[in-house]
Amino acid sequence: MSLKDFDVVGKRVFLRCDLNVPLKDGKITDDGRIKASLPTIKLLLDKGASLVIAAHLGRPKGEAKPELSLAPIAVRLSELLGKPVTFAGAVIGSDVEEKARALKAGEVLLLENIRYLAAETSKDESERAELAQELAKLADAYVGDGFGAVHRKHASVFDLPKLLPHTAGTLVAAEVEVLKRLTINPERPYGVVLGGAKVSDKIGVISNLLGKVDVMAIGGGMVFTFLAAQGKEIGSSLVETDLIDTVKALIKQAADSGVKLVLPTDILVAPTFSIDASATLVSADAIPADQMGLDIGPESAEAFADAIVACKTVFWNGPMGVFEFPSFANGTKVVAKALTQVSGISVVGGGDSAAAVRALGFADSEFGYISTGGGASLEYLEGKELPGLSALDL
Repeated sequence: MSLKDFDVVGKRVFLRCDLNVPLKDGKITDDGRIKASLPTIKLLLDKGASLVIAAHLGRPKGEAKPELSLAPIAVRLSELLGKPVTFAGAVIGSDVEEKARALKAGEVLLLENIRYLAAETSKDESERAELAQELAKLADAYVGDGFGAVHRKHASVFDLPKLLPHTAGTLVAAEVEVLKRLTINPERPYGVVLGGAKVSDKIGVISNLLGKVDVMAIGGGMVFTFLAAQGKEIGSSLVETDLIDTVKALIKQAADSGVKLVLPTDILVAPTFSIDASATLVSADAIPADQMGLDIGPESAEAFADAIVACKTVFWNGPMGVFEFPSFANGTKVVAKALTQVSGISVVGGGDSAAAVRALGFADSEFGYISTGGGASLEYLEGKELPGLSALDL
């Protein structure tokens, strides 16, 4: 059943959102995930529901950490909705139950960071189930719209929907629809661009996609393990030496599968990981011993862009370099620009990639789709079953 057909008139709905936005000095630096939650929130309110919204922020690991409070999110959500949002200040307890029961149609209550409770992320099913029972007291129905958490078997994501009538929010439904376009008969050529710091985070998805894509481009910190696997000198660049043999096997798998593997031919290096470090351009097979790679070079960026623009379907996850440092942002910017020129569908795979395109001045509307969940997107493309989706019967 879709959200449009879900009966919520006069009901309290427990809405699990993903409001895990970046904060600096207590201020939100990118409210993209809050804005992405608005269509579901507005639809439910328009349908005559009252809302109890739960979300997480960071990884407080079962402790109430003031710097990870959702209080600033309540303020921003209120501004975006143009109506008051009551902040509960806690997740469960008699006071929260009282606030929830007092809600009238069209009113919103935001709970405190649900990960303040260790039971939310517990691997002990009975602990999660007990928390889910407490959360179920707050509402009559459940809507799951926190795509960024659907790959987690957490109480508010996996256990709670089993206790209440449930459906997916518009965001989760849209994310799944886009991911199906990437996995079921994608329009070809199909290209994937992967970056970010660690190969270990992407081994599964690389291996799974190598049999399905036409082009795979690798950048970011993870590329140095690929270069090392080819026997190239990588200086003091980030490398996972224990994965060099695994990466050698992936390079062979790409060749055997007929996948065009695009690796950088030039690298921007610096002596230190610093915002004011001076950048030097070197060949990808001649990084000086005392230098570390912090971005793909301009020649590589153009090669990546050419490969991207030639595709009809493109998925991108992970920046090409340290985009937060202006001297090392070019690779990511060129790749992002190429994605805006794809004639088919271009998908920015959440996380740092989404933050990067906004930080570099691109509008969300310039891309086919910007995912709100990097980890969830990757696990879906890896072929894994996501607990939060199965709990919603998706």
